[in-house]
Order: sequence, then C-alpha cells, then structure tokens
Amino acid sequence: MSKGYTGKILRVDLSNRNITEQTHGETFYRRYVGGWGIIGYHLLKELPPMIDPLGPENKLVFAAGPITGVPLPGNGRNAVGAKSPLTGGFGVGEAGGYWGAELKLAGLDGLIFEGRSENPVYLWLKDGEAELRDAEHLWGTYTKETQEQIRKELEDDGIKVTSIGPGGENKVLYACIINDLTNAVGRSGLGAVMGSKNLKAVAVRGSGIVEVADREKVRELTQSMIEQARTRTRPSRPFTASYGNLPTRNFQDGEFPEWEHISSSGMVSLGLLEEGMHTCYGCPINCKEKPIEFDGPLSPDPNYGGPEYETAASLGPCCGVGDPKVVLKGQELCNAYSIDSISAGVTIAFAMECFERGIIDKEDTDGLELEFGNGTAMLEAIKMIGERRGLGDLLADGSKKAAEEIGGVAWKYAVNTKGQEFPMHDPRLKRALGVGYAVSPTGADHMHNMHDQMVAFEGGIANLKPMGILEPLPLEDLSSKKVRTLIYFVNLRVLDNCSVICMFPPWSPIQKVELFKAVTGWDTSLWELAKVGERAINMARAFNMREGLTEKEDWLPPRMFQTQNGGPIQDTAVDPRELRKAKKTYYRMMGWDDDTGVPTVGKLEELDVSWVAKHLADV
Repeated sequence: MSKGYTGKILRVDLSNRNITEQTHGETFYRRYVGGWGIIGYHLLKELPPMIDPLGPENKLVFAAGPITGVPLPGNGRNAVGAKSPLTGGFGVGEAGGYWGAELKLAGLDGLIFEGRSENPVYLWLKDGEAELRDAEHLWGTYTKETQEQIRKELEDDGIKVTSIGPGGENKVLYACIINDLTNAVGRSGLGAVMGSKNLKAVAVRGSGIVEVADREKVRELTQSMIEQARTRTRPSRPFTASYGNLPTRNFQDGEFPEWEHISSSGMVSLGLLEEGMHTCYGCPINCKEKPIEFDGPLSPDPNYGGPEYETAASLGPCCGVGDPKVVLKGQELCNAYSIDSISAGVTIAFAMECFERGIIDKEDTDGLELEFGNGTAMLEAIKMIGERRGLGDLLADGSKKAAEEIGGVAWKYAVNTKGQEFPMHDPRLKRALGVGYAVSPTGADHMHNMHDQMVAFEGGIANLKPMGILEPLPLEDLSSKKVRTLIYFVNLRVLDNCSVICMFPPWSPIQKVELFKAVTGWDTSLWELAKVGERAINMARAFNMREGLTEKEDWLPPRMFQTQNGGPIQDTAVDPRELRKAKKTYYRMMGWDDDTGVPTVGKLEELDVSWVAKHLADV
C-alpha cells in the first residue's frame, strides 16, 4: 500500500445501520488519488441514472487525499461529493480546518453514506471504530450547539465535528456542510443531501499518524514553505475593487465606495476583526479571520469565524450592503444555519433586483423592504431561507428555480450557471474565467478555475512553464492560446482537489511533484499528476452528460452580455460569439465531441478510464 494512505474507506448504510469497510490497493489510489477522483469514481459506478438528489439512492462521499493529515502546509482539507440538488449534476466541495486531517488520523481515507436513516443520527468515529448514535436531540440546532453537545456527550473537547444546521435539515438546495464551525464545504448543496439522509453530523477522533515515504524530505519542503509564509500579509484585494471585479447590486454596477469598510483590512482598522489571523491543521499560512465582539444586536459570535472575500462581497456589495457589522452577522448566520454564503448572497441580490423592478412586491416578501442596501432585510432573508419560511422557501431553491417560479422576465436577473450562483469574480473582466464558469461540471466556481490576471504577466506564468505555457497572455485575450492555458491550469487546480491540498500555500507544480514523491513514494511526474486532474474532470463531465445536462448548459447568464453601470470596465461585456468560439475550442482541446461536448471513447481510453464510456452509451 502506498504511503500517505490508510487503504480504508468506511461505507455506512443509514437505512439498515450497517457499517462495513472497503479496501483499495495502490493502483486504485494512483489512478484516482483522492477527493474529486474518488468521488467521481463512486458516483458514476454506484448511482443509478436520473435519481432524485434528495432521495435515499444518492450517496454522500467524504474523501481525503494523500496530503490530508500529513504535517505540511495546506494539509487540512477534505472533499465531499454527491449528485447535486442545486444543479442536478456532479456536486463537490472542499473545506479546510481540522476535521479532514482528523479523519486520516483516525485511519480512514474516506466515508460513503448511502440510504436514509429513519430518525436523525450522527456518526461517531474513533480510530477506525464507528457507531451511529441518536441525534433527535440535536435536530434543529445550529452548528455551534451541535458541536458543543456532541463534545459534551462524548466527554472530549478535542473531537472534530462536521455538521449541518437548520439549512441542511430543511434541504436548502445550496445548504453546505460545516467543518469546525468556521470552514464550509460551500458549493453544490451537499448539506441538503446530508439533511435528506437524516445525518446531522460526523464526529471524529484520531490518535494515529499518516505514514509517509520520506519524512526528512517532507520536513525540508515544509520548512521551505514556512520561510515563504513568513512574508505573507493579509491580502488587500486591490485588483478586486479597482479593476471592476467587485460584483455590485447583483452584478449590475462597477463601483462600491463602501468596499474599504467591508474588506478585511477595513474591518481590522475599524476594530471588528483581530489583527492576527488563524489557520488550519498544521499549516503556517494564517488565512482565517476572527471577529471581535462588540455591543449591540449585530455583535458576531467569534466561534463562527470571520468572512473571507467571497462572503464579504456576496453579502456586502452584491446586495448593496455597506455596513461591515451586518456582513459579520450575515457570515455567522450562514455558518450557523449551514448555508453557502455565495449562493445566499447572490440569490438575495436577485430577489432585491426583482423587488426594485416591481416583479415582486411586499406581499411576496412577507413585508420586507427588500431593496439593495437594506442590511436588516438581508439578514432576515438569510434566516427565512434557512427555515424555509415565507419568501425564504422560494429563495432556498436558488436563483434559477426561483426565477422559473416567479416567471416573466425574472430569469434575466438570475446570475448562475447550471443553477449554481456566480462567485465574486466577473467574467466581463476575466474572459477565460467566464469560459471556466460555463464548462465547469459543478456550475460557476472560482476555486477550480483560472483567473486571467494570474497569467497576464511574466511572473504569473512562471509556474506554468513546465506545462509548456511560455508567454503571458493579455487580460482581455480569449484566443486558442488562452483556452489552452485555461485547460492546463484547471487540470492542476483539480489535481489539488484530488490530492486534497489547499491552494493558499504557494506550492509550485514542481514542488507538488516532490510532495507526492516524498509522501507516497511514487516515482511520479508532472505529466502523470496533471492527468489525474484531467481524468477527474472527464469523469465529472461524463456524470453530467449521463444525468441529462447538455452543451446548452455550458453558457453564461444574460447579465454577462450587458455592460456594468459605471466603473472601470463599464464599456465591457462578454461577446457571445467569442464565448461560443472559445467553448468549441475548449471541447476540441479536451478531446470531447465538437457539437455535444461529450467525452469521446478515445479520450477516456487515453485517460485509462475506458469503463466510463458505458455510462455514456445512451447520451
């Protein structure tokens, strides 16, 4: 068995409370690695086509990777996947913190939950020994109370807990799963799948270690990254605000002067965030904000952490809210209810625009003055969504389904791809990012995507030169060269989601090869590892095609073809002809059918997953 793995995945049948252990050998792990790869493998192999994502036939897969739990920077993450209730396709998300590492220390590479428990339960896992315990008394509690009660019940404050709050229980279609109160498996609605199974939490305690092939090399690489991390400071995000990349009032506007107060540095200067930042398991990269309590009803609970950029921008400028105290409280509510803050903010912003345009009124909003900038209404909307109460029941299904329910021209104002709301990065500025949003198997996502400014200068492409990307490409470029760069970049991003390693420590691709060698003992290469990412993308694509998604879903919403009102890029919009051409180029370069975007048999054979082709026989 390769180092970096335990070789064990626990399968939990919630319907009959049967827990079994499955093992895999080195070939399996070298082909699929972890995270996305293991999730895609099990979803394709085991889910019948066209099942209800919230039905008992769906499976919820928690997957670590070889890097998870190894004492090096960026090792605290785990991935979770299922058929997404939000998009109807491949659903996956990742989170940091401590829970993922604890899973590996407890002796497991992953967990697979299948079926549905008749009553609420949680899984208690200690050093490989597992039992399902009653969670009736936890149902209805916020994530903080859930963690506190489990630790009290098991008499151990060191237990790591991942759980859902009322948002997951009520099957909000973008409900998330919360690690350690502060880290969200944010996208795809996986918390709703967890709630549909009556699974409240997974509590883990491990006392083992993750064996590695070359511990001295791991120490050497870790020390090198620690030296780099010492120069890291809190990001100021100048690119976001000054280049027109700050989504404002549902992606309508290009300026938001109050951003300085909403940004992390602004909140620090206002005494709302601690000056120092916090981290995940064994990592020297301090990237976690922690708020400071103050007097008044908006005072945040520091246990839920502070907002990173996506949360601050989605609950702030995207909703026209300029009060940092409101944003802090919104972050807390999202983590307490277990709701994806990105989809929550963008869906509420959609409703705000519909309200201001007269498409919905106070009778529809339960009396809320749901106007841009109304922070009180925004906070109430989050609660209503988490409880599926009144207007919240409509918005809990996301902007795409809400627009379909409202009818008329509402669809024009829903900013999503495949039903998943946009992150806080604008394709009108970042053209290749827009292609990435369009073709992403999970719907719009910024984490497994390329941000164009990264490859617009010589220093930015330094890490891509080993992949054959030799020249910077202008921000506005969307040529075949940019599409090629996007493909290579995303392959490496998805490799990160297979390994599962955090993207904040600036490991170069060559360093990642060294990490894999040191941890697993494999005589591997950058070529082999890039293929891991490409293989995972193709399995996710095949899953979507089997579930009825087509090339028509590989597109951007109407707002992206309109210009912003003011700001640095007010004269810029996505050109649909340019996007269509780039999408076709992407298909061809990926080895997919020119017209349908379905992976070809030849491509699947080249990736050593020929078995996937049978799942596309009827597509």
